Amino acid sequence: MNPFEVLALIGVAVIVYVLLRAKHFSNMSIGANDGDNTTSRSGREAELEREVTELRERVRVLERITVDGRETHLLSDEIEKLRDK
Repeated sequence: MNPFEVLALIGVAVIVYVLLRAKHFSNMSIGANDGDNTTSRSGREAELEREVTELRERVRVLERITVDGRETHLLSDEIEKLRDK
């Protein structure tokens, strides 16, 4: 192999490397796969909505526990019933 062929081979290798790297980083960017990002966003939104619903239910239970003027044993029974749900 002469030096020109070695340089040409190195040049082709560098070009292939740059193209593969650019493709890899374009897949990682935000706007590259709108369909995939939309799916993950909607999945995350659904998870957050579920968590908000659960937290609202917990707040309702805590409000009911603190506002009710029941005896201590009735209160502990209610807590145990809610834990079993």
